[in-house]
Amino acid sequence: MRTGLICKKLGMSRLFDDSGIHIPVTVLHLDNCHVVSTKTEGRDGYSSVQLGVVDAKDKHVSKPMKGHFKKNNIQPKVKLSEFRVSEENLLENGSELSASHFVDGQYIDASGISIGKGFAGAMKRHNFGGLRASHGVSISHRSHGSTGQCQDPGKVFKGKKMAGHMGAANVTVQNLEVVKTQSDDGYIFVKGAVPGPKGGWVLLKDSVKKSLPDNAPFPAGLKNNDSANDQNPETPEVLNNDGDSNES
Repeated sequence: MRTGLICKKLGMSRLFDDSGIHIPVTVLHLDNCHVVSTKTEGRDGYSSVQLGVVDAKDKHVSKPMKGHFKKNNIQPKVKLSEFRVSEENLLENGSELSASHFVDGQYIDASGISIGKGFAGAMKRHNFGGLRASHGVSISHRSHGSTGQCQDPGKVFKGKKMAGHMGAANVTVQNLEVVKTQSDDGYIFVKGAVPGPKGGWVLLKDSVKKSLPDNAPFPAGLKNNDSANDQNPETPEVLNNDGDSNES
C-alpha cells in the first residue's frame, strides 16, 4: 500500500487522445508536496506518512504546528494529511513527491469536500417527486408530504429523509482514470469530475478496487527520480462555468 497525494483542484478542461476522441478531465495541481513526518508499526502501532503541500508563512502557523515542523526540519505547510502505508513503502522526512507517483491509465480514488448547497428542500436533497401539481394541493407542491404515523409510535424516526443541510461533506469517488501527468509542472489530469469546488483540496490514492499497474513507482514517485525530458504536451486551458478559458 503506497501513499497518496494532496492536490488542488483547478477546474475542468479537455484532452484529445491519439484517435481524436474528446476526453473531459479535471485538472489537479501538486505544489511542493513533502513528507513531514512518519509513523512506524513498532513506535505508533501502525505505519503512515504525513504529507504537506504549499509552503506557508510563519505568521499563519500556530505555535504547536511550528514546533511540529521544526522538529522534523520541514518548511511550514498550508495543508497536511496522513496516509496509511505498508512498512516497506515508508518515506524519509523531507522527501518531495512528484505527479509521476501516478502513471497514465491508472485508476485512483479521489476524496474531497463537496460543494455546500446550504439548506435544501426534500426534492433537491433526496430527489423526491413532490406533491401533485393540482389546485387542491395549494402551495404545497414541493413539500415532502407526511413524515410521522398515528398515535403508535407517535413520533418521527431518526434518519427520516427531510429538508436540511446539503453538501459540504466528505465525498469519495472511486475508479477515476488518470489520463496524463506532467511531473515537471505538477499537473495531474483525471478523467471525469472530482469532488469539491475550484481551489479545493483533493486527496488522491491508489484505487482499492482496481489492480495497481506494473510500472507504478515504488515506494513512491519522488521528484529527484523523474527523468529530465518530459514528453507530455502543454497544459490545456481551464474552462470557466461560462465556457470562457482562463490560463491555469
